[in-house]
Amino acid sequence: MTDPADRPGASLPEGWTVHEPGAGDVPELVALLRRHEREARGWPGADSEVVAAEVAGRGSVRRDHLVLRDPDGAARAWVSCYDRARGRVVVGVTVDPGLPDDVADRVAGYGFARAEEFGRAIARRRGLTATQLDSGSFQDDQRQRRWLTAAGYRHVRDWWQMSRPVSPEEATSLPPPREGVTVRPVRRDDDGMPDERDLRAVHLVLEESFADHFNSYRETFEEFVERLRADPGHRWDHWWLAEVDGRPAGALVGSAVTGRVDEEGRPVPDASYIDYIGVHASARGRGVAKALLHAAIADAARRGRTRIGLEVDADSPTGADGLYRSMGWETRYVTESWHRDLHLDAG
Repeated sequence: MTDPADRPGASLPEGWTVHEPGAGDVPELVALLRRHEREARGWPGADSEVVAAEVAGRGSVRRDHLVLRDPDGAARAWVSCYDRARGRVVVGVTVDPGLPDDVADRVAGYGFARAEEFGRAIARRRGLTATQLDSGSFQDDQRQRRWLTAAGYRHVRDWWQMSRPVSPEEATSLPPPREGVTVRPVRRDDDGMPDERDLRAVHLVLEESFADHFNSYRETFEEFVERLRADPGHRWDHWWLAEVDGRPAGALVGSAVTGRVDEEGRPVPDASYIDYIGVHASARGRGVAKALLHAAIADAARRGRTRIGLEVDADSPTGADGLYRSMGWETRYVTESWHRDLHLDAG
């Protein structure tokens, strides 16, 4: 198999170097991401805790990375491939917006070629003959969209990134669930760890809730828990289980957004984030989703947080965006999913 650096259109400019990143590269990678976000979205959001977890922490175990440096030794691009689940590889190729277009195009082409090689290696490790490469872009980032298209990806979905303010009085003022519906945090064992039966109930409810959603795929319980625990914002006390007439019917998994700073380096108030919320089809129409959302909002208020965010499919089959808007969420920006089906060569 040829190295992607040897392929036409996939070579780096003269004098550039490539290496696997380590903990010492985190500050430069954070700065690179923030430059990219400022240019593509309008403001930066990357923080060192998340990048450190991906590069050198618990989240690095299932990731393959490369840092691309210019002839002066500055980090100008970052290639990241994440083995998210069987048959799905999440691809990130970030290129410094300060590069001239002709140089940036070559660097991006090389980056996506290396991402393809990582994807193939991940598929082989899992004993697969094909896998999905899942990448993305901010909606108005024409440069990234051009590179994705050139690398064989197709635009498949839009996602609304929504946020809602949280007021202190919401710690106690929100209405209770409807009759027959209960919402509670996952139970904790004597050692403080969550009850495995509750965790498995959350996983099962979410798997079944999203079975009819876009790009649904099966993720094992072990993969699910390992992936969420790798997030620096993960907190066991941000998991809730909803029951209808005593049976698991809905679940919400949240996380904490802490330690962020703005462009001037000033601390940004802590926030909550809803990673997953799902309601079993048999329980829809009973107010389960609203009850779970109320639980997360009240929890954020009790912790003194000022905002709570989430992501929703712009073409959600359940019309979830209507519920979120009715409860005060507004779209801050839009991201896109781009996919490529990668088939390995025979043998």
